[in-house]
Amino acid sequence: MTERTYELWLKVAVLHLVAFLMLVPFAWLVSTALKAPGEVFSETIQWIPQKLRFANFREIMDAAPFMTYLYNTIIVVTSILVLQLLLIIPAAYALARLEFPGSDYAIVLFIIQIMLPIETILLPNYFLIKAFGLLNTKTALVLPFVASGFGTFLFRQTFKQIPKELEDAARIDGAGHFRFIWSVLLPLSRPTLVTFSMLSIATHWDDFYWPLIVTETDNVRTLAIGLGLFVKQESGSEWNLLMAATLFVCAPVILLFLIGQRAFIKNFLTSGIKG
Repeated sequence: MTERTYELWLKVAVLHLVAFLMLVPFAWLVSTALKAPGEVFSETIQWIPQKLRFANFREIMDAAPFMTYLYNTIIVVTSILVLQLLLIIPAAYALARLEFPGSDYAIVLFIIQIMLPIETILLPNYFLIKAFGLLNTKTALVLPFVASGFGTFLFRQTFKQIPKELEDAARIDGAGHFRFIWSVLLPLSRPTLVTFSMLSIATHWDDFYWPLIVTETDNVRTLAIGLGLFVKQESGSEWNLLMAATLFVCAPVILLFLIGQRAFIKNFLTSGIKG
């Protein structure tokens, strides 16, 4: 075996070790979520429960309205993503492909927005939402995030890499701006679209601070707030139920990531300009 082969095997071994260390806590979470209360603090470590106790999930549903939290979360993250894409894609196209006065300054403003910590705008956003009378509504959870400076900049950089010749060919065929975006830019930008969608969903699925300060009742609360209230309610007494609730909250995002990861890799390998 050559030195390069040894180096490759070493990298693979390190990656597998890191992956193993990252999966151990999640494996313990799944194991505990399916255990009976008496098995959680046993004298010996038991990775596989003696009997899978799916009743833990039924008990957390009886203790808190997690299905309502799930419904609210899906509505909120989907609304945010759809509105973000409707706004940032045309904005990114204008910044990348069109020339207009002040375009350079607009890009600088977007970069400044990316650099600002989210905590710096929470208070102004709260007062705006309160002034509009939208506190304790799903609209309050969605409205502050419908525009994304990061997403606009990300798509701008992607659109700028599309050859000018494709745009000229589309113009000759009679395509306007929106037809060019839909038929040419977006199909060639699928890796960026998948990546941004995954980041947006994961970010707002786990968002805790903003929903905490603008919601007051269970009918508009999201999963992150519901899990926090459930942990406070249980006070650490029922660890199997706490782990079951945690698994219920994080499992959809993990599943979405696995599906999106495959799509991202496939699109990344197959996308490109073929001449």
